[in-house]
Amino acid sequence: MTIADTATPPSAAAGKKSGGGGLGRYILVRFLLIIPTVFILVTLVFFLMRVVGDPISASVGGRLTPDQLNARLAEAGYDRPVLVQYFEYIGQIFTGDFGRTLTDNREISEILVTYGTGTLELVFFALVVALVVGIPLGRLAAYRRDQIPDALLRIFAILCYATPVFFAALLLKLVFSVWLGWFPLGGRASTSTQLVLDRISGSTGINIIDALRTGRWDLISDVLAHAVLPAVALGLLTAGVFLRLVRTNLIGTLSMDYVDAARSRGVREGRLLRKHAYKPALIPIITVMGMQIALMLGGAILTESAFGWRGLGFQLAQYLGARDFVAVQGIVALLAVIVALTNFAVDVLAALIDPRVRY
Repeated sequence: MTIADTATPPSAAAGKKSGGGGLGRYILVRFLLIIPTVFILVTLVFFLMRVVGDPISASVGGRLTPDQLNARLAEAGYDRPVLVQYFEYIGQIFTGDFGRTLTDNREISEILVTYGTGTLELVFFALVVALVVGIPLGRLAAYRRDQIPDALLRIFAILCYATPVFFAALLLKLVFSVWLGWFPLGGRASTSTQLVLDRISGSTGINIIDALRTGRWDLISDVLAHAVLPAVALGLLTAGVFLRLVRTNLIGTLSMDYVDAARSRGVREGRLLRKHAYKPALIPIITVMGMQIALMLGGAILTESAFGWRGLGFQLAQYLGARDFVAVQGIVALLAVIVALTNFAVDVLAALIDPRVRY
């Protein structure tokens, strides 16, 4: 064998180089898009919060005399022009300062650390429910295409993503907590369990992880029992989307030429579904997962409020009730950053799995 035989063809080398460049360029563009995305969302939130007036007047204006109110406005800088306040707020965000709440004088970043773990845990459980329910049922619907199981599953998917989260939460509580008594009415854990978990050295704030660290089954089962209904209420919303997405992509993949070629060789339909069509049909799940996580964060506000699940959504609802718009503004800005970073991570993962996404 000569050197010429072993050399890499120029076209192949160029293809590898362009492929690597395509991935790097794709990641760079997606990362740079985070900045305008967060900027636009923060800007919208800032000016929408100013529609009702300054945050101090909205929060505590009725409990202060005019002189006290004016003093508070001057101290916080809300007596200055709105554009001056806006540019100062943008500068603070770039330094990681999202402000302090008016009602309890806490830093917004501290609220994220305290309550963000609860929302993270809920979204994780809900995503597990969505994947476990949506993907197998979508596969079944595609396999039984245009048959009774397919029709029933399509109706189920429509009900999942058309039912409001708060209504699903109330219905689940009524049936499984009040009538049947199978699960707790709300909370992240019972009081005794939460006290034990809070005293653990180096507590993560994620109850299921802390419970697993103790190795006590009573704590683990209590945390899981409290998580079932909130996770189902929030997860079914996304499960319906996954079900229809997997069904549609499986049906499309089963009609492609390479599947027809395998079918002509006598490969059974069940094997075609498992070996040839299933994995390609899962790629769109990765690409839409970032958007679904963003929707879950929005649905978490209603879910946490309905179940008394102390997370960011629950705390955001409390600050809304107290008309603490500084806290609302800061928490929403933080959620915007989290959603943008999550979408970036999902886009990169999708590009690594499917090179077609890069172009």
